[in-house]
Amino acid sequence: MPGTKKIDEFTAEKLIAEAKAARENAYAPYSNFKVGAALLTEGGKIFSGCNVENASLGLTLCAERNAVGAAILAGERQFKAIAIVTDDEPPATPCGACRQVLAEFSQELEIITVNLEGHRLDFFLSDLIPHLYELK
Repeated sequence: MPGTKKIDEFTAEKLIAEAKAARENAYAPYSNFKVGAALLTEGGKIFSGCNVENASLGLTLCAERNAVGAAILAGERQFKAIAIVTDDEPPATPCGACRQVLAEFSQELEIITVNLEGHRLDFFLSDLIPHLYELK
């Protein structure tokens, strides 16, 4: 059901901790905008990702898409929630490309965004991308 929480606070805090740890490994020499993400599967597994910048900025890989790629590589396709950690105020939400990639797997994904000071915003993917592109 849209707008219904899928995870409890303990699980949310675990995801946030995993995303913070992933952020530490981010490669962001051009923007110094480090991002960590932790994606929770329906089965309870967590897959992390960090952003990886490139001198050709269009080739930069976002943390969220790296987490999705790790999950897909492990055979996972059903996701419950993702936590994203940045040092932005307010906490940064996924970019448009990441929103579309996440929507491929779960339009009602819970999204938790947090900054390093602990300011937190919670969304559902459908709040951030209400009219997503679908191949028909």
